[in-house]
Amino acid sequence: MTTLTIGDVAKQAQVNIETLRYYERRGIVPKPPRTRSNYRIYPEETVRRVRFIKHAQELGFSLKAIKELLSLRATRGTTCLDVRQRATTKIKEIDQKILSLQAIQDVLHKLVQQCDARRGSLSECPILESLDSNGQR
Repeated sequence: MTTLTIGDVAKQAQVNIETLRYYERRGIVPKPPRTRSNYRIYPEETVRRVRFIKHAQELGFSLKAIKELLSLRATRGTTCLDVRQRATTKIKEIDQKILSLQAIQDVLHKLVQQCDARRGSLSECPILESLDSNGQR
């Protein structure tokens, strides 16, 4: 079995060394054994695990959810359906975020349309007025 230093893992997984240490503190990457001179020695599997974590983050999963996904992989009796359910939940969360962002975009479009930047004074700016009103329009 080949072992890697923290720098090797970070380089191969394309993350910062501090990211790897953070994952260890959060319990997402197992703490590796240390040499007599106190260097961490990681198994090759760590690179695959860190890449999995980064890819899951890119898909919007939180570190807590990623930890759950990783534990599913190690739990006997877990099926693909269990993982699918988590992915479906994530899709619903993303859909809600999209709706929220679209609502924000709509409001901003309306404010921009109300703004005649060429003629209005700064004190009459509908965008600033809207922000001052704390959403009470």
